Amino acid sequence: MIHKISLSYSYHDIISMKNLLEAWKEFKKGKKFKKDVQEFELNLMENIISLHNDLVSKTYKHSEYTPFNISDPKPRNIHKAVVRDRLLHHAIYRILYPFFDRTFIADSYSCRLNKGTLKAINRFRTFAYKVSKNNTKTCWVLKCDIRKFFASVDHISLRYIVVKYISDKDTNWLLNQVINSFHSTKPGVGLPLGNLTSQLFVNIYMNQFDQFTKHKLKAEYYIRYADDFVLFSSNKQELENVIPKINSFLNGKLKLTLHPDKVYIKTIASGVDFLGWVNFTDHRVLRTVTKRRMLKSIKQNNGKSKTIQSYLGLLGYGNARKLIHEIVQTPEELLDRLS
Repeated sequence: MIHKISLSYSYHDIISMKNLLEAWKEFKKGKKFKKDVQEFELNLMENIISLHNDLVSKTYKHSEYTPFNISDPKPRNIHKAVVRDRLLHHAIYRILYPFFDRTFIADSYSCRLNKGTLKAINRFRTFAYKVSKNNTKTCWVLKCDIRKFFASVDHISLRYIVVKYISDKDTNWLLNQVINSFHSTKPGVGLPLGNLTSQLFVNIYMNQFDQFTKHKLKAEYYIRYADDFVLFSSNKQELENVIPKINSFLNGKLKLTLHPDKVYIKTIASGVDFLGWVNFTDHRVLRTVTKRRMLKSIKQNNGKSKTIQSYLGLLGYGNARKLIHEIVQTPEELLDRLS
């Protein structure tokens, strides 16, 4: 289902000097000591004017990416664009995000303002209470994960969806430059982990599935965070029946497939693994692998206060008093125990 909302901004609003300068202010936050950012800023106005002129004349070409690997929370291949392109990504995002965000369902939580992991797992708890009638009935949860999500996004399908929302040819030309700047296993497929625009594109892409789930499957209790999603029901058979329908839509409309090892139906009483926590009706506990990764990270960072504080914030989401006590030991005691 496509929401007919008119985009009130034009291509020239996106590429304007004013928007590029505002985008620069947002982009450089937390990056002022990065070498490539400092080099770009040495001739800031010259570089921004050059980018603006290339966009006006439509001679702009996206540069190649620099790949690197990270392992938090799991091994991922990140592709980093040059500063010039990342600045443009921010300029596009700050104009288009507010427009597209209005078309998204309330229970899509990834990479959206005033959403995020905590809101998603709190919503999980709310749905669990409602479906279980305050723990008086069995609540079943269908948990699904999409296989190689970012690497599988089909460019033609994505462009087809975008064009339904945006009729301006110049804006679509610009978005095509960004979409076509990367491919994973074969041309025309995949979005780079690392682009701000990728976060927006995947939400636009998966909004098609969200609308299908809400309006065609009539799923009242549904939550999605990126490629992880859950559906709740008091009827297990009902959830079993929607799996082939979900598969058919993802395959046919979005060229995506469910991860065969990450689709299951469980009762909320037995605990459902979602967003790093094992969720029950009235509490949640940190997943074992998440705990191990956390302690490993603290050790690798030599017990730095900033690392510990970030994890303490995460642990505040659930029942983790014992683990909190463990990691607030003096760094020397903690590192000695981890050695």
